[in-house]
Amino acid sequence: MPSVSLRLSAILSLAMVGVFIVDQNIKMLFVEGFRYYTECIDFILVYNKGVAFSMFAFLDAYLKYIQIVLVMGILGYVIYLKKLCYAFPAGLMLGGAFSNIYDRFIHGGVVDMVYWHCGFDFAVFNFADVMIDLAVVWILVLNYKEKWCRG
Repeated sequence: MPSVSLRLSAILSLAMVGVFIVDQNIKMLFVEGFRYYTECIDFILVYNKGVAFSMFAFLDAYLKYIQIVLVMGILGYVIYLKKLCYAFPAGLMLGGAFSNIYDRFIHGGVVDMVYWHCGFDFAVFNFADVMIDLAVVWILVLNYKEKWCRG
């Protein structure tokens, strides 16, 4: 039986790489020109220079380096915890984060494409953002339901 560290690393790595690959392939469709419009959701191309709702856009090029430090801190903390239950949601979060940071280096901003405007205008977001949000909720649930996360 592989050690907890080895299993944690494998799950974390596979989830990270999986989210990164899926997100980058979706983004490439939009960078290459795909667009689609409906009554409620438009699939468009937007380069977000900030974070959620374009906050901190004034940090410009420094933002990607600040995010790298934060993401590496999260990665280090998950490895330090050595709790297998955090491996998959942390992998989802980190895969999305690394994909968005990669966009900042390649495109000068995060490639966003899903624009919800049914009933109210919402921010434009991407697959990585959804994975990050899902992971945050998952990790919060694990923190409040400690019996679901042993060892």
